Amino acid sequence: MLPREQHEKFEREFLCSYACLSSDSKGRERQTEKCTLRTEFQRDRDKILHCNSFRRLKHKTQVFLSPAGDHYRTRLTHTLEVSQIARTIARALRLNEDLTEAIAMGHDLGHTPFGHAGERMLNELSPVGFHHYEQSLRVVDILENDGKGLNLTHEVRDGILKHTNQVASTFEGYAVRFADVIAYINHDIDDSIRAGILSEDDIPKSITNVLGHSKSERITTLVTSLVENGMKDCLGTPDEESALSMSPEIEKAYKALHRFMFDSVYTNPVCKSEERKAQDMIAFLYKYYVDHVESLPAMYLNLAYHYGVDMAVCDYISGMTDVYAVEKFKELFIPAAWMVK
Repeated sequence: MLPREQHEKFEREFLCSYACLSSDSKGRERQTEKCTLRTEFQRDRDKILHCNSFRRLKHKTQVFLSPAGDHYRTRLTHTLEVSQIARTIARALRLNEDLTEAIAMGHDLGHTPFGHAGERMLNELSPVGFHHYEQSLRVVDILENDGKGLNLTHEVRDGILKHTNQVASTFEGYAVRFADVIAYINHDIDDSIRAGILSEDDIPKSITNVLGHSKSERITTLVTSLVENGMKDCLGTPDEESALSMSPEIEKAYKALHRFMFDSVYTNPVCKSEERKAQDMIAFLYKYYVDHVESLPAMYLNLAYHYGVDMAVCDYISGMTDVYAVEKFKELFIPAAWMVK
C-alpha cells in the first residue's frame, strides 16, 4: 500500500460519517496524477502554503494599520490561528483535518492591503464589486502560479468561497467559518488591549462570566461548546440550522461579544483614525491604473484583456501588501527628491 492509500484507508475507518473523505473528493478542474505520499487535500494544503499570495499575508493588515510593535496580528498570523482552531474542532469531531486545514490556509488569500478598509473601498469603486472571499477563490483559481491557478479540489475551493456568509458543502468548511470568527474576535481583543484601546475589565461581566476572563479561556469555552454539541442529524449535508452549533447560553454570550467588539473596536475612531488615508490611497491607485492600464504588469494586462480592466486592476491592487501599496502610491503621486547624476 502506498502512504497515500494507507491514509485514505485510515480516513474510511476512523473519520465520522459526516466527514469528507479525500478519496471521495469531486476532484479538480484539471485532472492530475495522484501523489504517492499525500492525499488530495494534503496536496492542496501544501500548494497554498507554498504560494506567493500566502507569503504576502505577513505584510497585510488584520485590524491595526502598520502597528508600531512586533506582536500585533497580521493577516498571516490570523490565518495560522484560524487553522489551529479549525483543526482542533475537526479532530475532536473526527472530521477531515487535512481538508479543514487547506480551507483555513486559503480562506483570506484575496484580502486587500489595509484589511477590510481596503476591501470596502475596492467594492465601492469597482462596477463589478469586490469581496475578499470571492477574490480568495479567484487567487487560487486564476491568479496564482503565473496565471495558471493552483488547480485545487472542489471541496477546498467551496470552503474558501463560503467561509464568510454562506454554508459550505462540507462540515469541514463550516468548521473553518466558526474558527475564523472565534480567532479574530479573541485575537482582536488581545491586540486592542495591547494598543490601550480596551482592558479586560471593559468587557461586560455578563459575557466574561460565561465565556471566560482571558483569550485562552474564551477560545476554549467556544470550541468546547461546538464540540460538545456536535453535529445534528442532517442527512450528511450542512445547512444553517443543522451544522455545528453551540449551547444556547454560550451562543448568546458569543453574539454579545461580537456586538461589543463592533461597538468598541471595529468602529472605534482611535483604531480607525488612519483608515481614511488608506482608503484614499487605494482610490488613487485604482483610478490611476484604470486610466493607465498599460502601466499594469504583463500578467494583469492579459487579465484585463480577458476579464476587463476593472477586474484586472482589482486583482493587482488586492494582491499588494500594505508596504507595497504605500510605495506604489509614493512612486506615482509623490514627487521624488532631485538627484544629481
